[in-house]
Amino acid sequence: MMQQSDAVAVAEGLTADVFHEILDLAIKGKGKLPGAKHSATQLLVKHNDAEAAVRSMITSHIAMAGGQGFATNWGGFFVSLLTIPANLAAASFLQARLVAGIAHLRGYELDDPRVRTAILMVMLGPGGSADLLKKGVLPSSAAMVATAPVFDKQLDGQVSKALLDRAMNQVTGKRLGVWVGKRIPFVGGGVGAAVDGWQTRSIAMHALEELPSRRPKLGRGVVEATNS
Repeated sequence: MMQQSDAVAVAEGLTADVFHEILDLAIKGKGKLPGAKHSATQLLVKHNDAEAAVRSMITSHIAMAGGQGFATNWGGFFVSLLTIPANLAAASFLQARLVAGIAHLRGYELDDPRVRTAILMVMLGPGGSADLLKKGVLPSSAAMVATAPVFDKQLDGQVSKALLDRAMNQVTGKRLGVWVGKRIPFVGGGVGAAVDGWQTRSIAMHALEELPSRRPKLGRGVVEATNS
């Protein structure tokens, strides 16, 4: 098991680019791990309604985040791909996949760098976004960034750096009570499940507010033709 000092050492070697890697993996998927775009499209066909598909995606991702099996089952995959603690990579991946899926279902183009910046903004959560807005780092809402006239590379870097800072806080002891709680026998699993599930739900609700739908309502025939 990774000790706190080991996690700190790993985290200190991270760069903000790691979140672009996680987001790219979350959108495209790899091997037997389907990406957000594919999963969201399948849900859209199944439910014949974008918002119903969004609700289904939120429910499944909160369940995965709350379950301890995801990081365990995919831990080796994340460690081999990214220089980041497996449990942190798994949580970030799930949240990126969920927000990207919501964005796709609501009519945003996931290959657009402006949209990817907006997704990273949403991943900061309501508290993180509000703090950066107050400091003047974020110019406006995620939806405004996603539909801005041009891609803002500087803003994208600032958002990625803010995500890295948040990740550092999670593994360097600023939330030591939660960190210790996760490691108490019988209690740790419950604490970890509750925290990860709550954080994922919070980010999902933030995504619903920040990324209003741009997709027209379609009938089943149009949906099937669009995704065929």
